[in-house]
Amino acid sequence: MVAGVTGSGKTTLSRRLGEALGVPAIELDALFHQPGWQPTPDAEFQAKVLAALDRCPDGWVTDGNYGTVRDLLLPRADTFVWLRLPFRVSYWRMFRRTMRRSWRNEELWNGNRESFRQAFLSRDSLLLWGLTHWQAHHRNVRRALATIPHQAEVIELRSDAEVEAFVARLTPLEGAR
Repeated sequence: MVAGVTGSGKTTLSRRLGEALGVPAIELDALFHQPGWQPTPDAEFQAKVLAALDRCPDGWVTDGNYGTVRDLLLPRADTFVWLRLPFRVSYWRMFRRTMRRSWRNEELWNGNRESFRQAFLSRDSLLLWGLTHWQAHHRNVRRALATIPHQAEVIELRSDAEVEAFVARLTPLEGAR
């Protein structure tokens, strides 16, 4: 299970982990965002996540910060990787990624695309979100780790060098395809 603020590299790391371990990477954003950026209702989202996990009996990696499914995922995870890179690193990555996606008109999930208008002129701006939810993310993850019963090893990675060293130590899971 990979968590971290927006722009910290959750999706990139989860894909790398999935490849290194020989298991699928499940991108929670893809399950959550419906066309038109509409959120999936909690019960439906939880059902989608459980169905995705059920399709991966040999193991999985997830990335995302959704509190509505954290209590489903954390007890099932053997490892919780928390990307805690400095604000300046994560925010710069998010900014660059948002600009690239807007410029290239990249489709993300279910036809959704980021736009310059959305990034700079919207109340739903991801750039604004990144500024205003930094502290809340850390508070929420700490609270979840302390209150949700789990046996997951918690690994905090605070730099790109720590991320690279962590990935380098991985070996495929026994029985994974």
